[in-house]
Amino acid sequence: MLRSWLLLGGLFWAVCAAAWAQVPKAEEVVPGVWFVQGVSALGSAANRNFISNAAFVVTNDGVVVIDALGSPPLAQELLAEIRRVTDKPVRQVIVTHYHADHVYGLQTFKAAGAEVIAHARSAEYLQSDTARLRLEASREDLFPWVDETTHLVPPDRRLTGPVTLTLGGLRFEISHAGPAHTPEDIVVWVPEKRVLFVGDLVFRGRIPFVGLADSGAWVQALDRLLAYDAALIVPGHGAVSAQAREDLQLTRDYLLHLRNSMGKAAADLEPFEDAYAHTDWSRFEHLPLFRAANRINAYNTYLLMERQGR
Repeated sequence: MLRSWLLLGGLFWAVCAAAWAQVPKAEEVVPGVWFVQGVSALGSAANRNFISNAAFVVTNDGVVVIDALGSPPLAQELLAEIRRVTDKPVRQVIVTHYHADHVYGLQTFKAAGAEVIAHARSAEYLQSDTARLRLEASREDLFPWVDETTHLVPPDRRLTGPVTLTLGGLRFEISHAGPAHTPEDIVVWVPEKRVLFVGDLVFRGRIPFVGLADSGAWVQALDRLLAYDAALIVPGHGAVSAQAREDLQLTRDYLLHLRNSMGKAAADLEPFEDAYAHTDWSRFEHLPLFRAANRINAYNTYLLMERQGR
């Protein structure tokens, strides 16, 4: 029995040591705009759910944060990075969408006095069984970083249309881009910096998580993003992009490949397993998380195209 406890204790501290190796470090990508990049992996206790990006913009009157990372301890470290850069207060946290890896850190910023801003359609997720069950599972799978004290934080300001937030002389133009990756997707444009924060509309350098998304509307949202005169795009996953068209195109092309291949199979009444085996995935199979995400992406797209074809 003692040996078993010692082994479990050793395993726990090994997980902790691995997790602490993944620490958010803020990088200034343009003057006043800072970025932390999550790892290209599935969320786990070993990485503390540090699989998404977050950013913050320092203005003369305070700080605006975009997304809050995937656990309260990560958010505490992001807040420490903000404090390393500036002693100005965090005024707002803008949530691009309510997926767990972007919002489990919100309670840290709420406790620090920040206003949480998100689209009104976030209520659909917050009130769902999916959100409740996901949090219950995360308290098990991501323990001790997500535990019984971790809770979902609803927005203080619910947007129903375009809004311009002005702080310290900078404009933050917030627009609804969904339904796309999620019903509540929003993008944040800072014209003075020519920086566009796009959340999970763009997965740079890795396979997107499509889930139950409306991939057709997602493609249309990506087309609209090309109209911005962005010098930098900050995606929800992957590195900051100075090649907007190229990186938007990768996500767009992947979604279209899913829709074209699975749509044809559904229309021809070809069983999914056969369709998946016959599809040429060579353009995408080298990307991170292809093995983890592609099959379920294809299956969900097959079901979507089947429903839309009826």
